[in-house]
Amino acid sequence: MEAELELPVLSGALFVFCNKGRDKLKLLYWDNTGFALWYKRLDKHKFKWPKLMSPTMTLSEQQLHWLLSGYDVIGHSKIDVAGKKML
Repeated sequence: MEAELELPVLSGALFVFCNKGRDKLKLLYWDNTGFALWYKRLDKHKFKWPKLMSPTMTLSEQQLHWLLSGYDVIGHSKIDVAGKKML
């Protein structure tokens, strides 16, 4: 990632990757002792992965929660999630 995206992988940033089928996400980060990898696969649905002109995008913590919960993070500053459980 440092070479291709010119981003420092040891910075503590969280890197999120989605497969072409948009049903799997991988989250990668450095926790000062090594790399940690988190994986999520949807059985019946697809993640609302943003279509971007740039290979990178910065998300707020709230937008990351929305993405992991299946919401579209582009164009939404606030959504109603009443009755939805957020992790």
